[in-house]
Amino acid sequence: MTADEHAIRTVQQLLDVLDLDSTQARTTEDIFTGASHPMPSGRIYGGQVLAQSLLAAERTLPEDRAVHSMHGYFLRPGDASQGLTIAVDRIHDGRSFSTRRSQAYQNGVPIFSMIASFQDDDPGVEHAVTMPEGVPSPESLLPDEQRVDGLPSGAARMLSERAADVRHIDSPLFLPSDDARVPQQGVWMRIRAALPDDQRIHRATLAYLSDMTIQESILRAHGLHWSLPGLKVASLDHAMWWHRPARVDEWLLYLQESPNARGGRGLAQGRIFTRAGELVASVAQEIMVRVPTQD
Repeated sequence: MTADEHAIRTVQQLLDVLDLDSTQARTTEDIFTGASHPMPSGRIYGGQVLAQSLLAAERTLPEDRAVHSMHGYFLRPGDASQGLTIAVDRIHDGRSFSTRRSQAYQNGVPIFSMIASFQDDDPGVEHAVTMPEGVPSPESLLPDEQRVDGLPSGAARMLSERAADVRHIDSPLFLPSDDARVPQQGVWMRIRAALPDDQRIHRATLAYLSDMTIQESILRAHGLHWSLPGLKVASLDHAMWWHRPARVDEWLLYLQESPNARGGRGLAQGRIFTRAGELVASVAQEIMVRVPTQD
């Protein structure tokens, strides 16, 4: 299989996961079902359920009303060997804004709850922070899957099989690193092959990508890495604001920082830019992080 064929296959697997089925609506809910990515950990990847819940909500809206913000809570670990059911409540439809609540279920219990707001494309005031200068280009960086010597084969295979091409500006945190212990990092990311021109797919896929690596600004501040025995990390909540349209099959710069960690929790924030420097989205996530005690 050529590299291009491999990329197309991984992206088609992602599109299959995002291709939700709908069933007959209840009195106040629209019901959708979806598949899950296989994961070495056995737990559903959080970005998957973010993207699916968003797409389910958008399926209840006209195409010209786009998501501008979402706030979600991860309630229980999801089982990646099973599909899931998403129930969407049509909370409000106004002249310019709509509100939806999506809840994802497995085995009859909720694993994720999200509320999102959608808006028509309206004119108004506009400004944005600028992308920092001097950031290395993605072409000057190796893909993460080429920087994992010493990683267990299952984890290394997961990186090469994912639809996302992710390139850390600093050392990836799959293994111990000699990098400075600072609460920030940057990654370039894109989907490996072309996606359909549907902006709903691109917005949902951006949500999918936004859960990838953002926790690492917290880990990097303390010299932690994903393969540390006994390390436990779980996403608690996720918030995202979409500012401008973008294609996620083109390079995007994801700059991340952690302003605080305390009480077994850490807060991470991120900004996503196009290669041309336009601010596309802002992200915030709080995680639970438990570090093994040393004798």
